[in-house]
Parts: sequence; C-alpha cells; structure tokens
Amino acid sequence: MVSEARPSDYYPGDGGQPHPGPRAARISREIRDGIVDHARGEVPNEACGIVIGDRPAADGGRAVRWVPLRNPLASPSRYAIDPDDLLRLTTETDDADEVFWAIVHSHVASPARPSPTDLRESHYPDALYLLVSLEAAPVIRAWRILDGGVHEVELTIDA
Repeated sequence: MVSEARPSDYYPGDGGQPHPGPRAARISREIRDGIVDHARGEVPNEACGIVIGDRPAADGGRAVRWVPLRNPLASPSRYAIDPDDLLRLTTETDDADEVFWAIVHSHVASPARPSPTDLRESHYPDALYLLVSLEAAPVIRAWRILDGGVHEVELTIDA
C-alpha cells in the first residue's frame, strides 16, 4: 500500500539548530498589500518578488519597499525570479547600499510554509523568506532558512 505524503512528512523544522534570528520582523501595510495584490494578480501561477531593506532583518534591518518580479516558469507549483530582473535589482540595490531583506513567493493552493523545493532553492541565507498562501484568505508568514533549518519569524504588519 502506498500512502500519500502529507505536508508534515516533509517539513524539516529547525533541524535541531537554534533559531538564528530574528525572532520577529515587521513590514508596512503598504508592502503587505502590494505582495498580496501581486500574488492574486498572478493566479493561477505562483508570484514572486523581493522586499528591499536598509540592512538584513537579522541585523535589525527595516523593510523599505516591495518589488514585484516576473516568474518565467509561469507555474502554479514553482517559481523562479526572472534572471534579467534579478540582475537589474541586484545592481540597483547594491548601488543604493540596500539589501534583499526578504525573498517572496506565493503558494496558490497550499499553506504559507516552505516546501521541499523552496528549501532546495533558498540561496539567500541573510534574507527572510515570506510566503503568501492564497489557499483561503491570504496569509503571509516569514521564515529564516539557514543551514538546513527552517525557523519561523513572527511577522507583524504595521498600520
């Protein structure tokens, strides 16, 4: 008998590692609304983008702005950030002495929790990962993915 995998079967948790911080982070309502609007506008496919900050969140950095980007995979279950968009934004961010504060993407029909693919594709250890679930009412959760551990970060939306 073959059993179906459940999300809890693949979710790795913290991997026995201590939380690397930050334990909490904040974004503005404007950034939150921009992320949700972009995610809804890309349905049925996953949406993606980057939140730019003044410093990494783990160093007390502040989220400054949201930049929606293209997902060339145009898939309901996978995303990639368009390489031309990524190069342009990397240059702009470096020139402005800013950082990639959070990597953002949506899950169209699953919880706002990193999938196995998300874990394999997490290439920015200093950034948070914001996942937006459109499974029901939009939910955004923040994560820090580092050294095989997945640590939730309490996310507050400022008024």
